[in-house]
Amino acid sequence: QVQLVESGGGLVQEGGSLRLSCAASGFSFGRTDMAWYRQTPGKQRLMVAWISWGGSPSVIDAVKGRFDISRDNDNNMLYLQMNDLKVEDTAVYYCKRIAPESWGQGTQVTVSS
Repeated sequence: QVQLVESGGGLVQEGGSLRLSCAASGFSFGRTDMAWYRQTPGKQRLMVAWISWGGSPSVIDAVKGRFDISRDNDNNMLYLQMNDLKVEDTAVYYCKRIAPESWGQGTQVTVSS
């Protein structure tokens, strides 16, 4: 059974940092592309960062230079390091297995001004 469990969200002041984690199980994590998405109320869920199974990362322009995606294939973990957080980064963040598509339950990130 595929499981993706996010953790690390919370409330942080603008300019602060958070590190999100996603514990994966039930599939060959080391052979699977993974991503982080985020969603705000009433809006579509959008990709923030993507990483290939081999470790090649990519982030959207809005977070470039502030967010880093990484993975630990030995321990089936996906990470999102978020620095210099802005109010507009407030969202529920989801871990996603690209294919076949699977989602975690999400973790709330709230950035206060």
